[in-house]
Amino acid sequence: MAVSGRFVLLVLLGTVPVLLLPGWGTVLAVLAVLAALATADLLLAGSPKHARVLRSEPGNVTLHGTTEARLTIHNDGSRRLRGTLRDGWQPSAGALNPVQRIGVPAGEGRRVAVRLRPVRRGDLHAPHVTVRSFGPLLLAARQRTFGCPGTLRVLPPFHSRRHLPSKLRKLRELDGKAAVQIRGAGTEFDSLRDYVRGDDVRSIDWRATARRSAVVVRTWRPERDRRVVLVLDTSRTSAARIDDETRLDTGMEAALLLGVLAERGGDSVDFLAFDRRLRARAGSAVQGNLLGQLVQAMAPLDPELIEMDWPAVPAQVRAVTAHRSLVVLLTSLDGGAPEEGLLPAAARLAHDHVVVVAAVRDPQLDVMLRERSDAAGVFRAAAAERSLLQRAAVSAELRRHGVEVVDAEPRQLPPRLADMYIRLKAAGRL
Repeated sequence: MAVSGRFVLLVLLGTVPVLLLPGWGTVLAVLAVLAALATADLLLAGSPKHARVLRSEPGNVTLHGTTEARLTIHNDGSRRLRGTLRDGWQPSAGALNPVQRIGVPAGEGRRVAVRLRPVRRGDLHAPHVTVRSFGPLLLAARQRTFGCPGTLRVLPPFHSRRHLPSKLRKLRELDGKAAVQIRGAGTEFDSLRDYVRGDDVRSIDWRATARRSAVVVRTWRPERDRRVVLVLDTSRTSAARIDDETRLDTGMEAALLLGVLAERGGDSVDFLAFDRRLRARAGSAVQGNLLGQLVQAMAPLDPELIEMDWPAVPAQVRAVTAHRSLVVLLTSLDGGAPEEGLLPAAARLAHDHVVVVAAVRDPQLDVMLRERSDAAGVFRAAAAERSLLQRAAVSAELRRHGVEVVDAEPRQLPPRLADMYIRLKAAGRL
């Protein structure tokens, strides 16, 4: 049972005769009238036991986007069901109108839509729906909770998509400058043309020659399609918040931009989320849209409060590919972890692959470095200077092992990592 604000107002009005005619008789009379009205209203209300609630899954939505969760309520009873329906989404789902007024005649059904604007990425849940049925006086209501589970998957927003057109233009310019035809073997077939003096006889296509009654040779192009392996660190260091998002979310933005750019550039892309075990995997080898696979794999990821198992990373990469590839490690350069785990693992990978370490730098360090107006500011500046020097030392050690490093602020990391990929492509290292 539940009471409405109208019943509370009626109770307040009932205090007037008690104040005018104080005594137990007046109090009992007022209580009797209130109880009778509430009981009559409950008896005349439609029973929620005879209701059925069905849910249509809202599907997927990007973070801070808007979608609708649709519910259908059927009244199988003999009385009209009037009252409210509350959809029990968790707070991070951002339900804008979780409470809906309903009026369902006997034997009919009605649909309601709850607008959702989620504020957190991942799988969000609504375990139940609560229905309150009021009587004609709208004083008291019968209430029942229905188990009606629903799930909303909130995908990464991919804000770095705005950089994609400019990076694609650079990639096309790079392809236009590259030689598209060379002689010899060990490259990809491009086209057929007539034989000219000086062509390698091994390039002659004898079948085409027989069809055309003229000597025809094959032309070749350099094999430019490589494999890109993105390894996202989901260990405890990825939980740190820089600006308004975690390192994990910034790494996702960088991985999405680079993954889509590499696929448009003709490369095969594999994505791994790893800490001490494989949390997610996606890749262009599987049929379907790569971007869709990446966001679906990233959506349920959360930082794990455990240390990263760096010695196991080379084995994870070998499980994906045995050929020379571009391996991008999206991780952190802070703390003592780089010297103990990242450096040896990156050096091992650099023997067989082109390795890039991408890390997020806190812009607050530069702010602290400049503010030295008082003693506390000087100490903060000294701490920031030490942190930056440590990051520079780790970066220098990585480069000494042949590893490229991209250390940038959150908004700059995705485009700078994409630029690094284009530079490696232009240098012929991919």
